[in-house]
Amino acid sequence: MKLILLRHGQSQWNLENRFTGWKDVDLTDTGIKEARFAANQLIKEKIKISSVYTSKLLRAIKTTNIVCKKIDFPLEDINYEWRLNERHYGALQGLNKSETAAKYGEKQVLIWRRSFDTPPPLLEENDKRHPKFDKTFQDIKKGNLPAGESLMNVIKRLEPFWETYKNFLIKNNGNHLIVAHSNSLRAIVKILDQLTDSEIMKINIPTGVPLVYTFDNDNNVITKKYLIDKEELLLKQDLVAKQGKV
Repeated sequence: MKLILLRHGQSQWNLENRFTGWKDVDLTDTGIKEARFAANQLIKEKIKISSVYTSKLLRAIKTTNIVCKKIDFPLEDINYEWRLNERHYGALQGLNKSETAAKYGEKQVLIWRRSFDTPPPLLEENDKRHPKFDKTFQDIKKGNLPAGESLMNVIKRLEPFWETYKNFLIKNNGNHLIVAHSNSLRAIVKILDQLTDSEIMKINIPTGVPLVYTFDNDNNVITKKYLIDKEELLLKQDLVAKQGKV
């Protein structure tokens, strides 16, 4: 069995180096090409997908649709899960990362971006950026909607989905795709790789590159690889790492 983790293609706010969080932002032309690249890599590796899960955010949904069309996976069989949404960046949402680093210092921005348990400044309850004002999330209990999250908060938010999903994987052999976001995928990587709180801080997941985990019959991870040339992967990961610098 294989589990493929895919971060959505580049979004407009990725391009502008903004904290995106739960804001719905469309893909750039580069993001569309990255989604097509991801699909082509799955085809090249002859990985036939049995199930697809994605978040409820536009950039992930569009990436998923592009991939599914290219690999001939039925769009009506896509599963949408809000718990796969990106980390909510609270009051930082919409701000430019480099400008924020110039104002508060690179060290503080690194803590907000990569620390395990330090959340960003939270949104006020009446802030229009709060997800309770978004029609997409009207069916979710308001107590579950974040006003800002650390990675630890994302993992806790993800736990109910992950427990159900693990049982799904046990009962369903084949190859399964999750299309999500930098931090929701980092949460899953931390679980699968059994990383410490400090180790996960160093993990940078690039946009549009499939990360393939292969499991044995006892559901233990036996291999892990990105479907891209190693040098290109390092360049992409370095770009992600530098986003919070002045």
